[in-house]
Amino acid sequence: MYNFILLMHVLFCFAIIALVLLQQGKGADVGAAFGSGSANSVFGSRGPASFLFKLTIFFAALFFISSIALTMIQKQMIASENQLALPPASSVTPSAPVSGFIPPVANLPHSVSTGSS
Repeated sequence: MYNFILLMHVLFCFAIIALVLLQQGKGADVGAAFGSGSANSVFGSRGPASFLFKLTIFFAALFFISSIALTMIQKQMIASENQLALPPASSVTPSAPVSGFIPPVANLPHSVSTGSS
């Protein structure tokens, strides 16, 4: 499920990039750039929204929804990993304290000869 939503998220991202690059900006006419265009086209009077603009808004909404879904799924995955990794505090029993004394090892063969046979 997570991988599917992640794949759709990336596809939505590429769709938004492509749609934004396909659209014509405000005042993109050559005449508007040199001052002979109408002031309404430069300052925002666009008329009805184009199909590409509506499609961009649709994919942007899907992008935000998939972002929230990925965040929620990732949060649940991290929470379940933490529950598996850490035991509850009540089940941990303290062990006996470790002393610094190491008992001698008995009956080891002497590998070093003392010189007398």
